[in-house]
Amino acid sequence: MIRTVNLQKTYRTEDIETTALNNIGIHIAEGEFVGIMGPSGCGKSTLLNVLGLLDNPTGGEYHLLGTEVSQHTERQRASLRKNNIGFVFQNFNLIDELTIFENVELPLLYLGIAASERKSRVNKALEQFAIIARAKHFPQQLSGGQQQRVAVARAVVANPKLILADEPTGNLDSAHGQDVMTCLTQLNEAGTTIVMVTHSQAFADYCRRTINLFDGAVVTEDIKAGHA
Repeated sequence: MIRTVNLQKTYRTEDIETTALNNIGIHIAEGEFVGIMGPSGCGKSTLLNVLGLLDNPTGGEYHLLGTEVSQHTERQRASLRKNNIGFVFQNFNLIDELTIFENVELPLLYLGIAASERKSRVNKALEQFAIIARAKHFPQQLSGGQQQRVAVARAVVANPKLILADEPTGNLDSAHGQDVMTCLTQLNEAGTTIVMVTHSQAFADYCRRTINLFDGAVVTEDIKAGHA
């Protein structure tokens, strides 16, 4: 599903050049649950942004679903994103002025899904993550754990092939964090490919494989027992 070859990302100003990704070469197969770990500033979120087509690399190759996409235009990236990728962010990124139902419905509106189908899909997602009773509430009326479940529901409502999660448990206590990890595990078991950035070894243990970054480069990979 994902393959990168000598992937590079460099940020330049008038006075300084910073290498965020240094010749990254990874392969993620369809149906995997992969964690990305490393110290702050090592390039984890930059890599996720490139994989999610939110940013272009400055060098190397990025193959997504069999297509080389490293130099796609923004319009091409946007089309691939909305049809194939769901995002879960640390800060939830819910819209305060919209109800929970409306927040989860947004990706379907972008895809032009008919109203009756949108209602069915949103209700199914809210039921799946045990937040259907909060459908008419607004984000600020929910706990952090509930808001993150809404964010996961929004990420999966369009049935994406790939979910990218950037520290999805970072703002949650351990109990709510485990709830979110259980949701992601269930999605993966149902066939969704998941790539997750995390600082937590406990949550990385939910992944089948962990890629460790340091100074923008892959230094090690750990495969969970039973998934070699």
